[in-house]
Amino acid sequence: MDSEQHRRYQTSMVSTYYPETTFLDSVVMSDGTEQSQGSDILTRLHSGEVFIVNSRRRNGLILFKRYHAEFAGPGAAVGGDYDCDCQRALPIGNLSLLTPESNEERQKAYLIRRQWIRLIKQITENPLPGQRVQKILDQFEQYFPPEIVALLPDVAFALLVGVLPQTVGVVRRLGSEVNSRFNY
Repeated sequence: MDSEQHRRYQTSMVSTYYPETTFLDSVVMSDGTEQSQGSDILTRLHSGEVFIVNSRRRNGLILFKRYHAEFAGPGAAVGGDYDCDCQRALPIGNLSLLTPESNEERQKAYLIRRQWIRLIKQITENPLPGQRVQKILDQFEQYFPPEIVALLPDVAFALLVGVLPQTVGVVRRLGSEVNSRFNY
C-alpha cells in the first residue's frame, strides 16, 4: 500500500516537471530575441557523420539532450552515434564544423570531447547550485567574449550544470554576492 502511494507520487512529479525540462522548441536569448535551434546543424548531427568543432576558432556547440545539455568546444567531435539523441543545438561564436580526414584525427576529437565533458562534470560536483552557476559562467567568460556569454539563455547554463534556470538568472543579476546572500 505504501509503495503504491509512493509510486503515484513519483509519477505525478515527473509529469509535472517533464514539459519544462525536456522540450525546447526555441531558446529565448538574454536580449529577448528568440532563436530557433539550427535545424541545419541538427540535421548534420543526425546524419550519422562525425564532425569536429574547428579548433582554430573560439566557437562551440551547446547540445541539448533530453534531460541535460553538453558543451562541445573547439577540437571536440560531434555527431555520429554520440549525438543521435540531440534535440537542439545552440552554436556559440562563429561555428565551423570540419570533417575529420583520418581515424587518428577522429579519435583525437573524441578525446577532446571527453575533456570538455569532464570539465563540466567537475563543475557539477560542487553541491552548491549558485557556485556551479558562477563557475560555468566564469569558464565561458574566460573562453568567449562576455557579450556573447551575456546573450546565452539561462536555460542553457541550467541544463549544463543541473540547476533551475531561475538560479542562473539570480546568479547573473547578483554575481558573486549570491553565495553570501543565500544559504543554499
